[in-house]
Amino acid sequence: MMGQTFRFETGAVSHTGVVRDHNEDSCLSEPDAGLWVVADGMGGHHGGEYASGLIVEHLGSIGLPSSAPDLQARFVERVARANEQIHTHGAQVGATIGSTVVALLAFEQHYACVWSGDSRVYMIRDGQLTQLSRDHTEANELLDRGAITQEEADNWPRKNVITRAIGVSAEINLDHRYGTLRNRDTFVLCSDGLTAHVEDAEILEIARKHQPQRACDQLLDLTLERGATDNTTVMIVRAFDKTEVGPITNIFELPEKGA
Repeated sequence: MMGQTFRFETGAVSHTGVVRDHNEDSCLSEPDAGLWVVADGMGGHHGGEYASGLIVEHLGSIGLPSSAPDLQARFVERVARANEQIHTHGAQVGATIGSTVVALLAFEQHYACVWSGDSRVYMIRDGQLTQLSRDHTEANELLDRGAITQEEADNWPRKNVITRAIGVSAEINLDHRYGTLRNRDTFVLCSDGLTAHVEDAEILEIARKHQPQRACDQLLDLTLERGATDNTTVMIVRAFDKTEVGPITNIFELPEKGA
């Protein structure tokens, strides 16, 4: 990509797990386009695989963007197309079909995290792990409204009930978070099959210690050892700075409508 100041090393793994008999997760790595995606489908064997697979299929045609806003616009447009098809298909078969999506977008020195649902993206920087996404779950919505405490949210009986997903309604509802890349920034994208069994501190330890693919393999092995009750997908992306990058203004965020 012209003007690209970072190169990326990527690892990825996706597994059915120990309990499930099929894998409804899908993932995509397009480093030349600056795009990495994890999608966790729901709606049964055909519905979940269909939904997550369709999202990845549409995003696989993203091409090479000319700018950070162009990359984000291409991403949103393709997710919207996938949403329409999934929603229509669900209505036709009389079922609720959908998929979470979490994505890392990178152009030059800029990155964006985009998500819907409870698949996550973490960043490791200066030896610290930060969850960049916030789970779209019933428990978190109640917590945000002050209806329950953090302790109650941690033990909420409907903890896995998500409040957003691609395909379940006519319009998409994505959250975004923006930042500026630094040398050796490491991003971990995953479905909730990983975080159901592996603590944040363990993710940090393994991802810091190993190259991305080795780290993905070890995180999956740990999940399988602990029962892997769900499909598990892990993608790790490490950025390497090609040049000395000074202070800049992030241009990734698209202007507000009407601006």
